[in-house]
Amino acid sequence: MKVAVGAVSILLAAIALADGFVVPSAFRSSIARGGASPLYMAKTKKTESKKKVEAKKKVETEKKVETEKKVEAKKAAKDETTDEKKKPEGKKAGDEEKNPVNIGWNSHKPISDVPESLVREGDGPDGNYPMRAKFEKMCRDAQISITKAIEEIDGGATFKEDCWVRANGGGGMSRVLSGGKVWEKAGVNLSVVYGSMPQEALQAATERGVDRSKGMAPGERVPFFACGLSCVMHPRNPHCPTMHFNYRYFETDGGVWWFGGGTDITPSYIDEDDMKHFHGTYKEVCDNHDPKYYPEFKAWADKYFIIQHRNETRGLGGIFFDDQNDRDPNTIFEFSKEALNSVVKAYGPIIEKHKDDEFTPEQKKWQLSRRGHFVEFNLMYDPGTVFGLKTTTKI
Repeated sequence: MKVAVGAVSILLAAIALADGFVVPSAFRSSIARGGASPLYMAKTKKTESKKKVEAKKKVETEKKVETEKKVEAKKAAKDETTDEKKKPEGKKAGDEEKNPVNIGWNSHKPISDVPESLVREGDGPDGNYPMRAKFEKMCRDAQISITKAIEEIDGGATFKEDCWVRANGGGGMSRVLSGGKVWEKAGVNLSVVYGSMPQEALQAATERGVDRSKGMAPGERVPFFACGLSCVMHPRNPHCPTMHFNYRYFETDGGVWWFGGGTDITPSYIDEDDMKHFHGTYKEVCDNHDPKYYPEFKAWADKYFIIQHRNETRGLGGIFFDDQNDRDPNTIFEFSKEALNSVVKAYGPIIEKHKDDEFTPEQKKWQLSRRGHFVEFNLMYDPGTVFGLKTTTKI
């Protein structure tokens, strides 16, 4: 642009000098002979030059007007976005001032009065608010019914509840039983999370590594919503198996959503009838929704719960599924709901059967060894652990 402006300036200076042009005496004779006057030629060139300059000016003016229009359009769009952000419709993940990236324990604020819901319309990325609220209610109801049933089987200890909220939306309710007659420790924990995460954490959030961040710039954080209910129960008696479940619903910015979860069992000593009961319960649940579910989700669990450096399974599986969004979300919700509400049916009778079995110190030692392998898997291979570590900036 500077070159063009300079060229026009030089041309204008040349035209100004031409206005004061004096015909040299050597050329006057040519005028008398009817020849073309140098002055006439100069003026002709001057006229042509003016036309060129005017044409260039016109082009530059049009470009300038077009540029100004684009600038104004961008400014208007920016103002509109700013106005949207000012609307009191809830906090958005990714707003560094209102939504700290850290969603670790030091971002929790304990509360004594549990709110009716930790899901609020307008919080987090745009998405399916009714499903968020419905999934949270399902998790809450299951947390209450499962802990009540476990307390009845234990006959001694009760679950202690802690509740908290986060400044950027969401929160959680943890219920923990410890020192019981049947269970050494059991936890059933609900979490509702709004936040933003690195793209590599999003990859870890999906077992098959499905790319949920297509179209995003490198390094750009992904706003997300997540709600889930998770549980681990460790009984005292080595003949009673450990049980784990997790059911969750995810959304990311742009309307991407999926369900995941499953229930699995880890015995220290194998009772085939127990395993037939546990797997039979979940086969029935799966068959109620899709005959293909059980063989697929059982194989997925067998592959998922592998302690790779030991080349052994963590337990005897169950069902596991992730990245489920291939049909109407309400259809997948109903499957998740029945699977979650079948935990006590699948696990409770096994505990009732063995909770009073006699055992030796050697058998207890073996149970603790197997429990160590259980923890080993969680710390080294579980994608959920990787997701948590990558999402949180402070531990």
